[in-house]
Amino acid sequence: MCFQWKMFRLVLLLALSWHSVYAVANDASPNESFPGEVSLFLPDVLHAVPGIEANVYFDNLVLLLNPANYVFDVTCNKGMQQAERWTYIPKEGEEGSYAITVEVRNIRNEIIARASSVLTVHTAAPLVKDTHSMLIIGDSLTHAGVYTQHLLDLGNQDLYPGISLIGSHGKDANVHEGYGGWTAKLFATHYTGMAREGLYKDRGSPFLYEDGEGKRTLDFNRYCDDVNGGKLPEVITIFLGCNDTFSATDETIKARIEEMLTHLDQLIAMIHQVAPTIRIGLIPAVPAAASQDAFGRNYRNGQTRWQYKRNQHAVVQTMYARYRGKEAEGISLIPAFVNLDCAYNYPAVEVAVNSRNEASVTRQNNGVHPNANGYRQIGDSVFCWLLSQ
Repeated sequence: MCFQWKMFRLVLLLALSWHSVYAVANDASPNESFPGEVSLFLPDVLHAVPGIEANVYFDNLVLLLNPANYVFDVTCNKGMQQAERWTYIPKEGEEGSYAITVEVRNIRNEIIARASSVLTVHTAAPLVKDTHSMLIIGDSLTHAGVYTQHLLDLGNQDLYPGISLIGSHGKDANVHEGYGGWTAKLFATHYTGMAREGLYKDRGSPFLYEDGEGKRTLDFNRYCDDVNGGKLPEVITIFLGCNDTFSATDETIKARIEEMLTHLDQLIAMIHQVAPTIRIGLIPAVPAAASQDAFGRNYRNGQTRWQYKRNQHAVVQTMYARYRGKEAEGISLIPAFVNLDCAYNYPAVEVAVNSRNEASVTRQNNGVHPNANGYRQIGDSVFCWLLSQ
């Protein structure tokens, strides 16, 4: 009897479990992820322009240990669906807006998550003679100077508007305010008495000034006086979040994000106090390399890709909850995180399988810094957003 009772309980539990999953799947509605299955996030708007590839990499949208165990299904009148992404290169004459929906299905072909967005293909025609003056603020991903140079290169094409960059860090025309290891808090509060000169590791915030009485203030007017002859930029992008939340855990991530956004709000207020019409584009943190190998190479046992992915996913969701719908206030979000190939556009090297095997294998070796191709994908996202207004 004891064995029969155990078997009955097991069958009952399996039946209840199946019913629970089936009920969740059949309650599916647009823009909703279902607890216990998968967290899916797709930005409200995806920007594209003719001639530049637009991508939606599925792994970048979801919080899953192994996306290969699920089916991604895209509905859109444009582009094509491949194994790891939806991709599309718009042509001239395809400007307009198109609905796009991503569904996630499990092994039983049940919809366990669905999200919808609007793909907008922008035209460059009205902007051909314009030159956009841009200030780009960020951490080591900006410090590398690759996506900033890519923006300059894109702006030199005949079809698109020109771009000029302002800043105190960088070289020649490729200048910015990008500093390796920096956070929103450092840009808002870090004062050393030396800004915009010397080694970047010794610098304080380029926007923070001290008066004769020792009071420190974020002063965007004085910054523009120092670096751009008093002229304000037309567009500003802020690309932070990696360092702000890198070491967070599930228990601390909420507080770390709130601290980051508090200081980000201070930087936004500093800018809009001077010129409320300046357009500010916020770039949420992008996903890390696709393999734990990269984290082992950089951080040994100090961080896992899974924890970083959880942190980054939370940053994206929180930033959209806080800043979406604020275009009229001069604030918008740039969804670069969907357009980055984390499997092939991060650095990798050929190494031995192990010390007893001469065969080689390719392993990623940088957790959070893309290779040049990945940086260019980030630049593509920023450029497409730039042409959205």
